[in-house]
Amino acid sequence: MKFARITAVLGSVGLAAAGLLATQASAAPTPVSTLSASAITATLSKDASIPGTAWSTQPDGRIIVSYDDTVTGSKFASLTGVTKQFGSRVTLEKLPGKLTKYISGGDAIYGGQYRCSLGFNVRSGSTYYFLTAGHCGNIASSWYANSAKTTLLGTTYGSSFPGNDYAIVKYSTSYTNHPGNVNLYNGSYQDITTAGNATVGQAVKRSGSTTHVHSGSVTATNATVNYAEGTVTGLIRTNVCAEGGDSGGALFAGTTALGLTSGGSGNCSSGGTTFFQPVTEVLSRYGVSVY
Repeated sequence: MKFARITAVLGSVGLAAAGLLATQASAAPTPVSTLSASAITATLSKDASIPGTAWSTQPDGRIIVSYDDTVTGSKFASLTGVTKQFGSRVTLEKLPGKLTKYISGGDAIYGGQYRCSLGFNVRSGSTYYFLTAGHCGNIASSWYANSAKTTLLGTTYGSSFPGNDYAIVKYSTSYTNHPGNVNLYNGSYQDITTAGNATVGQAVKRSGSTTHVHSGSVTATNATVNYAEGTVTGLIRTNVCAEGGDSGGALFAGTTALGLTSGGSGNCSSGGTTFFQPVTEVLSRYGVSVY
């Protein structure tokens, strides 16, 4: 559900005091403690893009590298072989289950043989669209409101997966019921008036067609996930649970749209980790806005 080498530094001695450059016989490796987080994640992207792994940078500069139940044997040896060179800068974390895209057959928006969840309704002028996950948009050109596929919602206008995980569907002119809100599955709806970028520690909610509404917080931004189908970067990581069919569903905080459900591990019985495609990137890409 997709670099850089560790550089060497050349030293110089007493430029101001001696007025001349000291000769240097050989370069010394950059200490791990001085490596930037981006340099470490670049190495991970180059050497550790193993399906079933993910990583994100914490506010203190530590990198959390996660792995699921499929990363065993030679895969685990390969992962630890890369991460151990960074010492305490990298923390390994085991995720229960398997990192997967959240997609399944069932009830909500239907395309092909699959069910996904609608994220946010958006518009450009008088033209209306809705957003969902890119791995959903890749599998169907037409989307329906019912499993019998008799009520056409619209057709896929654009989709990006892997790399990103977003899709935009243009509403059919025959379907006019597309309010700018999110279903709270308790008989009420949350109005969405703006879009924003998630921040670490932010309290959030997720709405999806399988497990409905669950709450939690943002644990990292700009996270990378290596699904079996490809790598997705720039994701929001949360401790909110999700399950199959929740793909594409809305991540929000109050009236602010934040993201689209991409995938994760675990479930809503025992808890889980879920990743989201930032919604601002999609709005900018297609020149649309929430309302």
